[in-house]
Amino acid sequence: MVRGARQPQQPRSRLAPRLTGTVEKPPRKRRSRTEFALKEIMSSGGAEDDIPQGERKTVTDFCYLLDKSKQLFNGLRDLPQYGQKQWQSYFGRTFDVYTKLWKFQQQHRQVLDNRYGLKRWQIGEIASKIGQLYYHYYLRTSETSYLNEAFSFYSAIRQRSYYSQVNKEDRPELVVKKLRYYARFIVVCLLLNKMDVVKDLVKELSDEIEDYTHRFNTEDQVEWNLVLQEVAAFIEADPVMVLNDDNTIVITSNRLTETGAPLLEQGMIVGQLSLADALIIGNCNNQVKFSELTVDMFRMLQALEREPMNLASQMNKPGMQESADKPTRRENPHKYLLYKPTFSQLYTFLAASFKELPANSVLLIYLSATGVFPTGRSDSEGPYDFGGVLTNSNRDIINGDAIHKRNQSHKEMHCLHPGDLYPFTRKPLFIIVDSSNSVAYKNFTNLFGQPLVCLLSPTAYPKALQDQSQRGSLFTLFLNNPLMAFLFVSGLSSMRRGLWEKCQEYLRKINRDIAQLLTHSRSIDQAFLQFFGDEFLRLLLTRFIFCSATMRMHKIFRETRNYPESYPQLPRDETVENPHLQKHILELASILDVRNVFFENTIDDY
Repeated sequence: MVRGARQPQQPRSRLAPRLTGTVEKPPRKRRSRTEFALKEIMSSGGAEDDIPQGERKTVTDFCYLLDKSKQLFNGLRDLPQYGQKQWQSYFGRTFDVYTKLWKFQQQHRQVLDNRYGLKRWQIGEIASKIGQLYYHYYLRTSETSYLNEAFSFYSAIRQRSYYSQVNKEDRPELVVKKLRYYARFIVVCLLLNKMDVVKDLVKELSDEIEDYTHRFNTEDQVEWNLVLQEVAAFIEADPVMVLNDDNTIVITSNRLTETGAPLLEQGMIVGQLSLADALIIGNCNNQVKFSELTVDMFRMLQALEREPMNLASQMNKPGMQESADKPTRRENPHKYLLYKPTFSQLYTFLAASFKELPANSVLLIYLSATGVFPTGRSDSEGPYDFGGVLTNSNRDIINGDAIHKRNQSHKEMHCLHPGDLYPFTRKPLFIIVDSSNSVAYKNFTNLFGQPLVCLLSPTAYPKALQDQSQRGSLFTLFLNNPLMAFLFVSGLSSMRRGLWEKCQEYLRKINRDIAQLLTHSRSIDQAFLQFFGDEFLRLLLTRFIFCSATMRMHKIFRETRNYPESYPQLPRDETVENPHLQKHILELASILDVRNVFFENTIDDY
């Protein structure tokens, strides 16, 4: 995960870069641990000559592996963050050393305890580093199964209480290691939707922070409290709760399942393109975030992933599974997560994705960002005359949703204009813009004849709708969890599990019918059908149409700016205003007993 320049007016946790795709900065170079090995042995009793040669070699070998593992781990931060090939061999060597180190300390625990003085927190540090490696591998590959491996190591640290004795030592830096471990564990649990574990970890972290700040009177108390506030807000971002009969909350996952996307039926003529790469960009002011992952980024990330599976029985380490043993249909599109990137950063990653895009593949760009509006009137209507969305800079950000350029004779520099994306339309491009100025991207021109689609959010929502913008955009929520979004606009805040599952089944029927509407349309632009062969893009397109149709039927969504738009335009009478689809939406509303919030006269001619 990549972030842009820091915002000086906002307090930031020192944890943030260590929880994302970057790696901890190594400490100042010290003498090798191996140099102290014999001294450690001597301190545990007896003259050096009394130590058996085998035990002395065990300690020396352990110190060598420990030094080598730290060296390789610290080198991860020097790897390029973009590009999918340069890093793999280095990661492989790092995993090799950590695998040997972990097995070595297990096989020689008694000798290391007696002669080296190995402490449980040091074992926890090794396990934590392996967890971080699996997490970084997930970020590099987008393979969700590696999150399960990270969870296994982090969970073992907690279950075996590796850090339990840290608080008894008068060393604040060791306590900080423990706090960072908790924060990293929380990130992995959030990504795996293990919300029950997250809540337990937050409580434990809160107690640890209180003890830490009380004992050491440190200056970073505000930063750690900010971490707690961020994660608390993050886990409460969903506007609707699904409840069991005993009122416990049901944890729902929004990753792609086998039955998630509508199947292609016989006779549907669609393209053979597949989604290979995605840039997920978050730059909204004041939106809830944790670990430099905004709610919108988190939701879109999950919409572009399949449910994870356990790799423990399939492989020893990443990259070592034989191709014949690989599960079928497991590929996720590769993703870059960019939190508040500068224009230079965004363009660099975009160019890297474009360069490495395979044949017959699609690049997706998701923009969740504050709108940048032009001031004054322009004589022309080119791709740089309608504004765009904000990119980061080193200057202070103006409060509010609209960022205006300072000089009317110049364009805003810290803005991604539609024209900035023109060079990348030489390959199939699928763009999603969630912004108050999303309509700037309606003015595209397809210069190169490649498939190009833009899905654009409403630019404003009705005032009567409770403002949830800090908890994530309604448009992105529809793309991630359309039923939850439907419940929210219908005024519902909770639902029983049985009714939820009934509505989900009906929504799958709606998606199947939307797929038929699209593929049977005689006037739809062929670009939509070119993308429709890919499961992820097919699901996004059907959810977009469901979102648009719902808002057009809703009684409080009455202004044009309240509706999503697209480039190219969809034929309304065959898609978002189709009477058959409208009937389905009213039937869904009837199941939920909220039919009164929708107009019914739209289907009089059905």
